Amino acid sequence: MGEAGSVKPLSIEQWDDSLKPIVDDMKGRPINVHRLMANHPDLLKAWWSFRNYSVAGGALGRRRGELIILRVAVHMKAWYEWGSHVERGLACGLSLEEIEQVKQGGDAAVWKTEDALLLRAVDELVTGHSLSKGLQAELAGFFSTQQIMDLIAIHGMYVILGCMINSWGLELDEHIAAKLPDAVTQEQFEQQFPSEEK
Repeated sequence: MGEAGSVKPLSIEQWDDSLKPIVDDMKGRPINVHRLMANHPDLLKAWWSFRNYSVAGGALGRRRGELIILRVAVHMKAWYEWGSHVERGLACGLSLEEIEQVKQGGDAAVWKTEDALLLRAVDELVTGHSLSKGLQAELAGFFSTQQIMDLIAIHGMYVILGCMINSWGLELDEHIAAKLPDAVTQEQFEQQFPSEEK
């Protein structure tokens, strides 16, 4: 039995041999959250296809997927998740201004209607655990049933990761941190939660 609080990312040398395909998929450089999950090889293997599908944004595509993930990171107050996906968001076409406005949610003026709806949907899913009938009707004006299901699924996957990150703590991978704009820091991210201790 493990001790509470003792779960740490594992070096590749400590990984179970059955995880070699995942190491290969990450070109020999799995990130810290994967190294954390390597403590449970069966879970990591079962989760991997879902991870790859979600990172690609499913039927929503990468840009919209990143909007969902970034909004989840705000709700989860998870700097690791935020920092990792600022870099991914920039790479798939989001501007830094748009990424910063994710913190304000769907009411920020920068958003097209469909982007605002996705952000509002994440808020409803995280806080109410479902999509209201009214929001479902609005979403259906822009998105297919498959895309709405992917919205729910991607949000859920990153809630799972946020819970793991927040339970055991993770340092942002150095090679990811090095790609972030200077203005994007853990301190800057956590300033939006001034009254709460992490």
